[in-house]
Amino acid sequence: MFVAGLLACGSPASEGAATTHREVEPPKVATTREATTAAAPATSAESEASAPPRPPLGVGPLHHQEPTPWPDPPRWLAVGGGATPEFNQVSIEQDLLLAQEVFGDGGALLFAGGPGSHGVQVEDAVPRGDPLVATLAELFAPRGGRTATYRPTLTNPSSSATRGGVLEAVKLAVAEPGPPLLVYLAGHGERGDPPRDGGLSLWGQTTLRVAELAEVLDAGRRPAQVVATSCFSGAFAELVFARADSEAGPAKPLRCGLFAATAEREASGCDPNPDRAAQEGYSLHFLNALRGRGRGGEALPTAELDLDGDGQISLLEAHARARIAGEGIDVPTTTSERWLRATAPRRGNSRTAALPEEDAVIARLSAALGYVGREGEVESDFDNVLKDMSEAYARLDAASGREDTAYRAAAAELLARFPVLDDPWHPDFAPTLAAHRVDIADLLADSVQYAEFRAAQAEVATAQAEVAELLARSAKLERLVRARENRTLAGRLKARGGAAWARFEALLACERGRP
Repeated sequence: MFVAGLLACGSPASEGAATTHREVEPPKVATTREATTAAAPATSAESEASAPPRPPLGVGPLHHQEPTPWPDPPRWLAVGGGATPEFNQVSIEQDLLLAQEVFGDGGALLFAGGPGSHGVQVEDAVPRGDPLVATLAELFAPRGGRTATYRPTLTNPSSSATRGGVLEAVKLAVAEPGPPLLVYLAGHGERGDPPRDGGLSLWGQTTLRVAELAEVLDAGRRPAQVVATSCFSGAFAELVFARADSEAGPAKPLRCGLFAATAEREASGCDPNPDRAAQEGYSLHFLNALRGRGRGGEALPTAELDLDGDGQISLLEAHARARIAGEGIDVPTTTSERWLRATAPRRGNSRTAALPEEDAVIARLSAALGYVGREGEVESDFDNVLKDMSEAYARLDAASGREDTAYRAAAAELLARFPVLDDPWHPDFAPTLAAHRVDIADLLADSVQYAEFRAAQAEVATAQAEVAELLARSAKLERLVRARENRTLAGRLKARGGAAWARFEALLACERGRP
């Protein structure tokens, strides 16, 4: 079932963004249909006087924070945060704090603006600000974060999370031989075409590209395990190849990875609501599984998680738990899956491969979805959902177009009388608002164009909710379909044998490692 309150960790720069004038803030599910827009209008002194008390503003520096020393060499690197405070939701920080706890000593955290930064976005409990200004902002310059406040980070990072800083940290960490370096990436993803051009949005509006990370790892002397939790994070599965290029052959040194979504899919997460019980995402399942718990932190029977019975919970077993228990839009994948799809025969002989993680996903999802005894219907049902989803996206695109047209008419009517209302930085904005508040409010109340704009907004919200429901419904089906495909492809690759099978076994061994 779809979980209300789910947010997606996609970047506003992602492919597939809507072409409307504004970022349409969905009713609880943010898809990749987002666009960065102008800054928020200032709040008037009149409304500030009547507003409820507000917490300290996230501007600074309000306090000094010494960075955590770097271990030499680190066992793990955890990297994350948004490109700007608007995309630096509190759940990302919470996931990184949990990752630190689970991974233990010997690692380094690179988070958002770094030590002492104040850019963590937390949802407001009650509305604040001038309602008229909020109405104008929603019309002329919508953006995320206006219903949130910003506070100092609770982390104590070693550094900020910028593209250059992350690449340099990884370069130093893999410079000498050693055990696999675990790289944990959390935040908003950017879709790439081809996938090697995708990546993770980082602080300062920079991007860690898959191909750039591959170049650094290619030059290193240490294997790596990469875990990425963002939208389109399956693009990092290209790291299985040298230069993240499928034509270049397998990467050396070996590297493997586990990812919250395929290269084409969005992922759940990135929530400004600090209540963990209201959140959903790959990280909650994956990290809690590594410590023997469910998404809410409750203890689970060992047999629920230890799928090979060796007494330990591996990265791949925690990944399987997220595939089984996740209620969001995630379709997790791995480097071993990517390797299978690149090298396994599409037909021919098969030999049974020991894949307890795939067996568990197939058995438990089949039972949960009601496919026990009718396994042959899975693929056809999935195709039908994909068709429904395509039609829903078409309706959303049409509704967004109507919203854009309605916006232009409403904006033109308002600006014809009050030319600076779309520019809160203009010196005449505040005087115009002060002198004509009643006139502006009356125009909006009586305007047919503005009423049509609000109706178009509601239509878009309805279409977004439909898409969100179908994304969640299709996610579990796609996880089951992919697990069945993995088992089939692995059997054929094992029958063929040779170097490709040996590499698949090496990838599995890497993915089955411990943090």
